[in-house]
Order: sequence, then structure tokens, then C-alpha cells
Amino acid sequence: MIVRQRKILGWMEGPNENRNAGKTSKALAVLLDDCIPIPGTERRIGFDPILGLIPGVGDGSATAIGSIILVQAVKAGVSKVILMRMSVNLLINGMIGSIPILGDLFSAWFKSNLRNFYLLKKHQNGKAKASWTDWCVVSIALVVIVSIAVILSLIVARVVIELFSWIFGAV
Repeated sequence: MIVRQRKILGWMEGPNENRNAGKTSKALAVLLDDCIPIPGTERRIGFDPILGLIPGVGDGSATAIGSIILVQAVKAGVSKVILMRMSVNLLINGMIGSIPILGDLFSAWFKSNLRNFYLLKKHQNGKAKASWTDWCVVSIALVVIVSIAVILSLIVARVVIELFSWIFGAV
């Protein structure tokens, strides 16, 4: 999957607006999922799992930033089915990513933003313009995804605070 994604990262086609959407999405996907090489391996990680290490705000922030790719997909005319698929990728990454340490390892492996960029690239020419219903679907999905990610992050932060308080006494 990663090899196929890297091949697709090389170029975007279509009108200038779609090309610009592709450049923005590509830059975000690489920044969040693939910009830092792991020494001694062929693997790479991005800032998504690193941001996820910050309790309470990291995973919510990474999910919100990754949602920009979803908005770019609407502008590029991607169908509602693919938009929902992209939303599910963000939701999975946000929910599992909120689990301390294990979630960050999952985010480094899952690479939801690269997956979403690949979907955008593959399906960008579905239609010329996004319709009003496309924007509604994406808006609702964004609100739900970001809300769930933020709520889960806050719950995890509260658990971590309580754990530290229990271990080290009242803070």
C-alpha cells in the first residue's frame, strides 16, 4: 500500500483548482504521515503520531488538520461514498490514536492522511463541482469526527491526570 501511495504522490492532474487541492493535500499527507525517516529502516513517520503524544489535544489537533484533505476532496469532486470512506479513515485514526502510546504506534502504521490523499487522487475527477449535499455530508462528518477525537482525547487526559494524582499524591 505504501509503495503504491508513494508512486501516486508524484503528480496531480486536472484543472488548476484540482491541482492546487492536490498539492495542499499531498503536502499535508506527507507532513502528517511520511516526512521523518526512521534510522536503519525504510519506514517513515510524520507529525500525526508525534502530536498524538500530547494528552488531551494532540489527536484532536492531528485529526482536525487531516480534515483539510477531506475538504479538498469535496472541492475536487470526490463522490459522497469516497468522502465517507475518507471520514472513516480519520475516525479510526482519531479513536485508536487517543489510546496512549499504542494509539500513536497505530497512527504511525495506519497513515490515514496518506490513505485519504490516495483516495482523493484516485477519485478526484468524479464530477466538476461539489454539490450542496456533498458539503452537508462532509460538514456533518467533520463535526462528528473532530468531536469524537476531542472527547476521547479529553477523557484520556483526565485518566492520565487521575493516574498521576493517584501515584504521586495530590497535585
